[in-house]
Amino acid sequence: MIRILRVYRHNKGWVFDDPAVGLRKEPLVMGIDRMLDTLAGPRTKEVYLTFSDQPFDHFNVELEWVSAEDSGNWYRSMSGITMGIMGWLCPALYKYFSKAPSKLFLEVVV
Repeated sequence: MIRILRVYRHNKGWVFDDPAVGLRKEPLVMGIDRMLDTLAGPRTKEVYLTFSDQPFDHFNVELEWVSAEDSGNWYRSMSGITMGIMGWLCPALYKYFSKAPSKLFLEVVV
């Protein structure tokens, strides 16, 4: 399934809301914020993030699962200008997937 989130800056970080799964101002931190900064640029205030565990047309980031830690999961970017950046996705990932996907495909649109 492909999902789309509006991700926006709040208190110098990136957050998103998804009332459908009970999330409000959910922070994207520990490397995921760096990926977003790299893709969106320092002045961008919001982006639309499309994500899936299956490849889809126009994805611009491929993340590969590395390891689990503190109830979350570490992923490494395997493509594009974010290649090599590591990022941690918190347990909110399980609101969208029953287990941590081995790969995630993202499209970030400014």
